[in-house]
Amino acid sequence: MINDTKEILINFKKARSLTDKLLTMTEEGEYCVDIMQQNLAAIGLLKSAHQMLLSRHLNTCFKNAMASKNEKLKTKMLDEILKVNKLASK
Repeated sequence: MINDTKEILINFKKARSLTDKLLTMTEEGEYCVDIMQQNLAAIGLLKSAHQMLLSRHLNTCFKNAMASKNEKLKTKMLDEILKVNKLASK
């Protein structure tokens, strides 16, 4: 789990750096396609971090909840996953 946390943090930090670059590029009136390419790179990093977080959640919290006998917890976990999936598909 420590390794995926490092990878997630790296992706977030790279995305933050790209966001700063996007602001500068936009303020300086750089070519739109160049800005869009950098924007897509930032989006890709964030999507990758999202997938890693989802995988970690499913393999830990979700898995443990589904193995428990607590039906309320199971329902809560399912609702959370459905909510996150709905948000991710917008």
